Amino acid sequence: MIRTRYMDHIKANWHLAYPVMLSQLGHVMMGVTDSIMVGHIGSTSLAAVSLSNVIFNVLLLFGIGVSYAITPLVAEAVGSNNNNHKVHIVRHGLIINLTNGIILVGLVTLGKNLLFKIGQPEEVVSQAIPFLSIITYSIIPVLIFQTYRQFAEGMSFTRIAMIVMLVSNVVNILLNYVLIFGHAGFPAMGLLGAAWATLASRIFMAAFIILYIYYSSKFKDLNGLFAFGQYSKKIFAKMLHIGIPAGMQFIFEVLAFDISAVMMGWLGTQALAAHQIAINMATISYMMTSGLAAAATIRVGYFFGKQDGTNLRVSAFSLLGMAISLMSVWAFIFILGKNILPGFYISDPEVIAIATPLLVIAGIFQLSDGVQVVCAGALRGLQDVKIPSAFIFIAYWIIGLPLGYWLGFKGGLGATGIWMGLLVGLTLTATAMFFRFNLLSKQIRRTSAE
Repeated sequence: MIRTRYMDHIKANWHLAYPVMLSQLGHVMMGVTDSIMVGHIGSTSLAAVSLSNVIFNVLLLFGIGVSYAITPLVAEAVGSNNNNHKVHIVRHGLIINLTNGIILVGLVTLGKNLLFKIGQPEEVVSQAIPFLSIITYSIIPVLIFQTYRQFAEGMSFTRIAMIVMLVSNVVNILLNYVLIFGHAGFPAMGLLGAAWATLASRIFMAAFIILYIYYSSKFKDLNGLFAFGQYSKKIFAKMLHIGIPAGMQFIFEVLAFDISAVMMGWLGTQALAAHQIAINMATISYMMTSGLAAAATIRVGYFFGKQDGTNLRVSAFSLLGMAISLMSVWAFIFILGKNILPGFYISDPEVIAIATPLLVIAGIFQLSDGVQVVCAGALRGLQDVKIPSAFIFIAYWIIGLPLGYWLGFKGGLGATGIWMGLLVGLTLTATAMFFRFNLLSKQIRRTSAE
C-alpha cells in the first residue's frame, strides 16, 4: 500500500518535473553554448565570461529568486480553488519583477567597474566589461519571462516554459554562430557577439511566453490576467515576504561561487577559465535537479493549501529519492569524464589539467546539491524561506568560503582547495535543509490529522 502510494506520487512528480528540468536545462544551456563557442576564441575570452558572471549572475538569480514567490502562492490558490487570487498574484508579481529588474540593471551598470579593483588579470577585465555592459539589459526580459513561467508552473502547466526555452536556445545558438564568428553578412564580433545573441534570445523568450499564455485556451477563465491597476499592499507585502528571502538564498549561494571565481582569478587566467568549465558542468546538473525542486514547490504548496500533511510529506520524500538517483548518475559522469569533458570547452592543456580535479569534486558534491535544492523547493512550498536563507549564509560564508580560502592559499592546494570549501558548504546546507523540512512537515501532518 505504501509502495503504491509512493509510486503514484513519483508518476505525478515526474509529470510536473521533467518539463521544468528541460526548461531549466535550456536556461543554463544558453550559458553553456556561449562558453563553448567563446572558448574557441581563447582562454582569455572564456575567463572574461566567468568574471562577468561574478556580478551578473548573482543579481540575475536574486531577481529569479524573488519571482519564486509566485509559484507557491498560485499552487496554494489552486489547492484552495481560488481563481481570483491566482490572477492577483501574477499581476502583482509582474510589477514586482519589472521594478526589481530595473533596479538590478542599475546596480550592475554602477558596479561593473569594480571588476578593475578585485585583483583580476587586466586582459580579462578589459574583455569582461563590454560583455557585461550588453548582457546586463537581459535581466528585464528574463524577469518578465519568470513572472509568467512561475505562474504557469504554479498552475501545474510546466510544459509551457519548456517549449519556450527549447525554441529560445535554438535562436541563441543560431545568433551565436552568426555574430561570434561572422556569418550571413555580419562581421565577426567575438565575445560581444555572444552578448548580443544572449540579449536578443532573452527578449524573444519573454515575448514568446506572453503570447503563448495570452492566446492559450488554458487560461481563458482567468479574467484580468494582463490587466493593470487595483493593486493591494497586502498582496505585495506577502509576496515580498516570500520573494526577498528566496532571492537572498540565491545571493548567499551564488555569490559564494562567484567569490570562489574571484579567488580563482588570483591564481591566474588559466585557473579562472578552468573554474568556468567546472561551474558550467555543475550548473547543468543543478538546473536539471532544480526541475525536481520546482515540482516540490508545486506539490507541497498544493497539499499545503489542502491541509493534507500526509501526502505533502510523501510527495516531497519521493522527490528527494528521485533527486538522489539523478545526481548519482551525474556524479559518475563528472568523475569518469573528468579528463574528457574539459576538452569540449578548450584545448589549452594547462586549463584542462586544472579543471580535471575540480570535476571530481563536483561529482562528489552532486548528492548534497540534489538534497539541498529539493528541500529548498519543498520549504518554499511551505512558504518557509527565512530560516533556510540563514542556513545557506552560515554554511557558505561562515564555514565554506573561509575554509576554501585557507585550503587554497594557506594549505597550498590552490584551485582544488577552493572547491573543497564549496563542497563543505553544500553538504552542510543539504543537512540543515533536510532536518528543517522534516520537522515542519511532521508538524503540518500532525495538525491536519487533528
